[in-house]
Amino acid sequence: MTGTIVKGIAGFYYVYVAESGIYECKARGIFRKQKIKPLVGDRVVIEILDQEKYLGNVTEILTRTNVLDRPAAANIDQVLLLFALRTPDPNFVLLDRFLIAMEMRGIPCEILLNKADLVSEEEKREIAEAYADCGHRVRFISVRENIGMEEIRELLAHKITALAGPSGSGKSSFTNAVKGQEIMETGEISRKLARGKNTTRHCELVPIGPDAFLCDTPGFMAFETSGIKKEELRNYYDEFLPYTGQCRFDSCVHITEPDCRVKDALQQGKISRLRYENYCMIYETLKEAESRMYR
Repeated sequence: MTGTIVKGIAGFYYVYVAESGIYECKARGIFRKQKIKPLVGDRVVIEILDQEKYLGNVTEILTRTNVLDRPAAANIDQVLLLFALRTPDPNFVLLDRFLIAMEMRGIPCEILLNKADLVSEEEKREIAEAYADCGHRVRFISVRENIGMEEIRELLAHKITALAGPSGSGKSSFTNAVKGQEIMETGEISRKLARGKNTTRHCELVPIGPDAFLCDTPGFMAFETSGIKKEELRNYYDEFLPYTGQCRFDSCVHITEPDCRVKDALQQGKISRLRYENYCMIYETLKEAESRMYR
């Protein structure tokens, strides 16, 4: 029987099998010998030990398409970056760091800007224009007012989706709005998932439809941008790519160098000043981090 690990805690793995339920499983010892740890999101093969009690063993981990380290999860199809437009105001530098982290991992993502009912059309237009060429779709939604949520539900269908964003963005309300309550609220299944429910260090997948899951992670979901060199940062800003090779210096990082086509495009309004300033700040952060490494 094949299913998806939706939660792992204290050596137990909870495997969701469509049209059957959630089985409490242990992993076979061979995984420890091979130093392989089952992860939330893994597609696995299980053997049933007790059908009535929903008990089983994980016997095989199927091939992974990707792996995230923070949170520890596998086979993420897409990431939704959820930021509030008010209370708190959006931190666009943080948003750009998230985008870079996802591009480093090759995982598709979209930007969801929540509480859209609290800002003017002019402000939404300015943000949309700033991120028009970033390579990721921007959607304005309001979970509270149910604005744009039907399209989001369609976006989530048949995928494992990770939800990321800072505190106050509305992640809990978003999760409650899209999850299918009827899928989880069945006697023994609900009781099994209650184990460790107050533990805040573990992520889990919330079934929200047929073969669709939302990766619910505790607290702030900090995707790391470590591992990227400051000179490589320019490659993660899609707006800069049309000007590749056109600057005076091939090594141009588009900050202080003369005859820089990216800076020319910035002055001409072809590149968002918001995005460019974010780039400069992240570049300086990477530069300082590299400097500390060699002290």
